Amino acid sequence: MKLSKFRYTLPDDKIALHPAENRDESKLMVLHRSTGKIEHKQFKDLLEYFDDKDLLVFNDTKVFPARLYGNKEKTGAEIEVFLLRELNREQRLWDVLVDPARKIRIGNKLYFGEDDLLVAEVIDNTTSRGRTLRFLFDGPYDEFKKTLFSLGETPLPKFISRPVQPEDKDRYQTIFAKHEGAVAAPTAGLHFSRELLKRLEIKGIDFTYITLHVGLGNFRSVDVEDLTKHKMDSEQIWIYEQTCEMVNQAKMNKQNVCAVGTTVMRTLESSVSTQGFLKPFEGWTNKFIFPPYDFSVANRMITNFHLPLSTLLMMVAAFAGYDFLMKSYKEALKNDYRFGTYGDAMLIL
Repeated sequence: MKLSKFRYTLPDDKIALHPAENRDESKLMVLHRSTGKIEHKQFKDLLEYFDDKDLLVFNDTKVFPARLYGNKEKTGAEIEVFLLRELNREQRLWDVLVDPARKIRIGNKLYFGEDDLLVAEVIDNTTSRGRTLRFLFDGPYDEFKKTLFSLGETPLPKFISRPVQPEDKDRYQTIFAKHEGAVAAPTAGLHFSRELLKRLEIKGIDFTYITLHVGLGNFRSVDVEDLTKHKMDSEQIWIYEQTCEMVNQAKMNKQNVCAVGTTVMRTLESSVSTQGFLKPFEGWTNKFIFPPYDFSVANRMITNFHLPLSTLLMMVAAFAGYDFLMKSYKEALKNDYRFGTYGDAMLIL
């Protein structure tokens, strides 16, 4: 499967810049793989497609305010710092991306906030854009974290080309977000409202959770034509024992298991026994799924409409079938579906 097969024309005005007014009122395209039928619904109509004891698997990661703006010592040049992950709690070390990277050298100091509330020192170059920062902060850890996050803003992806607004703090987060550590939201989960979850629960549908801390690798472009040569960034995952029990029980009882989003699908496929059952795991995954691929765990999937040439589009093509997915994307463009993080959703049966 070649990279160029995932190129399609996406006009800028089809990328959603704002979420739907209500979480569960975005459009929902339903793909029936067995018949090739495509339906146009609203997200809350999801209820019609699930029965008692079917299982939805969510990603309960929580996005933190990862994008900071600071100034370089002496020159005062503005530098964007994107926090990726904490490397060492005691030493206040963080793995970050800096932009523009060419201006930042080891030993440089960066100042953040009014009255230089926070100061960081560059101590290592990890990649051409990546750096390790040591934050110079004397107070207790909780105070440091609070200060750091008060200076950060919601890390909307760059293709949402507008300033961050107060509503983003809440809307770029699922309502079940629990474990902090993601720099991007698991977008399929953004469509679920409290009301919809309650209605699904009343119908007897079960929920369970994995955690995958979404990294920037989701937005990293693939720059090799031969997809087998592409390496995904590693992301931290937790597959809990209770989740495994619920997933495996549903499979044995021939109930539907639905992965809510590409992050859930990738996590589930990262720890599977030879019999196709889910195994508990805590660690890292760099699993890259593209066609052709045999899925072992979930038989349904909820996902958004993804940008051209993205690894997310490739995974969904592997699940839906390449030709069927590309046909559905043409239909989505024709019917004014909204693409990207804040866009509409797709249910693949």
